[in-house]
Amino acid sequence: MRILLVEDDCMLGESMVASLSRHGYTVDWLQLGNGVELALRTETFMAVILDLTLPDTDGLDVLRRVRREGHSLPVLILTARDDIEDRVKGLDGGADDYLVKPFALEELLARLRVLIRRAAGCTETVLEIGDLSLSLKNNEVTVQDRPISLTKNEFKLLATLATQAGRVLSKEKLQQALHGWDDTASNNAIEVHIHNLRKKVGGSLIKNIRGVGYIIENN
Repeated sequence: MRILLVEDDCMLGESMVASLSRHGYTVDWLQLGNGVELALRTETFMAVILDLTLPDTDGLDVLRRVRREGHSLPVLILTARDDIEDRVKGLDGGADDYLVKPFALEELLARLRVLIRRAAGCTETVLEIGDLSLSLKNNEVTVQDRPISLTKNEFKLLATLATQAGRVLSKEKLQQALHGWDDTASNNAIEVHIHNLRKKVGGSLIKNIRGVGYIIENN
């Protein structure tokens, strides 16, 4: 699951990228706010984590522009501004959640899970699709209550398809979900992961729309 992080503090940004990556997220990091709109126009993300105090623009202005352009993905504001007035402005400006620095990683992860679940139309921490159960909290997968062992990239790929069930995702979109802006990954990695996933979770769950991409259909 791919996240766009907008944070100008180098130490905090590096720490967040490392921590979120360990918990199964692909994180692309911007240190300026004026690149956010272009990133959202050209790439697909599950959520945005947005600082408000940026060196080139105010994060609230970024948020308003993003919403005016019609982007509906979840936005979590992460900022040192802790006044009630700032929180109200952020939420009224289009944010889905507001978390004040300093923060606990566990709380950030929990809030991200909530936002991603809501965007996927799910109220539970476990996604249920047919015989498949996928836990966003524990990164665990079962099929007919049988635990399935997946690699980190296999889980990320399955979670990306499951949280966007009913949508056909191209190989390029899935490649971005796994590796973000890292262009060193092998171009045939997606086919390999899909092949391995089908063997583990069943060949009928992930469908190939020839020439278009892959889909997990809604129940």
